[in-house]
Amino acid sequence: MTAQPTFDLCLVIDDDADILLAARLLLRDLFREVVTTASPAEGLALMAGRHPDVVLLDANFMRGATDGREGFLWLGRILAQDPEAVVVLITAHGGVQIAVEAMKQGATDFVTKPWSNERLLATVRTAASLRAQRRATGLEKAKAQAIATPAGEMPLLGRSPAIARVLSLIARAAPTQANVLITGENGTGKELVAREVHRRSQRADKVMLSVDLGAITEHLIDSELFGHVKGAFTDARADRVGRMQAADGGTLFLDEVGNLPLHLQPKLLTALEQRQVTPVGANRPVPIDVRIVSATNLPPERLADPHVFRTDLLFRLNTVEIPLPPLRERREDVPLLLDHFLGLYARKYGKPAREVPPALMARLIEDDWPGNIRALRHAAERAVILADGDAYSDEDFPPARASASPRILPEAAAPPPPPDLNLGKAEKQMVERALQKHGYNISAAATELGLTRASLYRRMEKYGL
Repeated sequence: MTAQPTFDLCLVIDDDADILLAARLLLRDLFREVVTTASPAEGLALMAGRHPDVVLLDANFMRGATDGREGFLWLGRILAQDPEAVVVLITAHGGVQIAVEAMKQGATDFVTKPWSNERLLATVRTAASLRAQRRATGLEKAKAQAIATPAGEMPLLGRSPAIARVLSLIARAAPTQANVLITGENGTGKELVAREVHRRSQRADKVMLSVDLGAITEHLIDSELFGHVKGAFTDARADRVGRMQAADGGTLFLDEVGNLPLHLQPKLLTALEQRQVTPVGANRPVPIDVRIVSATNLPPERLADPHVFRTDLLFRLNTVEIPLPPLRERREDVPLLLDHFLGLYARKYGKPAREVPPALMARLIEDDWPGNIRALRHAAERAVILADGDAYSDEDFPPARASASPRILPEAAAPPPPPDLNLGKAEKQMVERALQKHGYNISAAATELGLTRASLYRRMEKYGL
């Protein structure tokens, strides 16, 4: 069975018909709808009332143009029409100047022609996730006055002491230049914290770039972080600026940093110590000024294992550590979070507002929520879609599964084999067992399953893990 698309709409604007066709075919499994046009003006008109998750915009439309000026012009018009738009610039002339200037002018990221399919998918998936986060953050800010936090208006919902500690750490660490490591289980909101650290930093007016190290295949990580020069390897048809160089002056968010392969960790350590990077295939280093905010779901004992993560690199990354509590340790925040998500999806799907009976709310507060805030959000969306009547009922919120927090379980505690021969159920069980056995270390679980990390992430998304 083919997995359902994750996002709603992608708009691709490019004057090359081959590029439009290739993008439509490649992205159709990621988006419910991929709309293409060769005209920037038509693309702007198509955006009216549609609010695409991602806009892929060509940098040059006039024959022979290579300076990106047209792309910057239309980028400005797109952002003027929709300030929250997420735009990825496409260019066949992907030099450092055009890429960095595009992001200074508001582009979220860039890709170069000819592209690597894996790289394009990773870039667009990250950009679409950012758009979804911006939508949620905007609604959260609208409710900020109802949230009592010592740090004032924040895009983090919660009144619990656990969240108050997180907000206090953000308030103290963000204005400094210290590297920050955010730890916590899946679904606790690590990227949201990273963006808040950047927003409150001295680099807030500069670019913040994200790299999901768990979603990029291992052989692409080196080029993704440090860049490469033309001819450095088979697919290196043009120079590409790496994320560390593109984020110069701003913040680089390394998500799932615990999945960084051991053989690349010394190179990242050297870049941080010397404040310079050497692109793959290059002979000369390039100076950088970048603040690193990273995140991992690895439990402390796994992160401290030198066979998993270098101790000296860990010291460089966690000058300040911000541990995020699981939802089961901040149960008093469940009503506020649930009210937010129920309202969000009621507006999205045009459903009426419904009450949550006290007995049902008490049960939801006591739930362990193994998927944390992400699981609560999905449960709220399902309830809004399926509920009938004036109030929500127990049937609208099936009990969550037993806790799947990232800790290593003994082999005897692994889930039993599925009672039938349904292939989907069997695959889900195997994925769960591998994740639990390896403490939710994506690389280790993927290796045991014989999958790439990107493939494992797709299966986790497919099965709601």
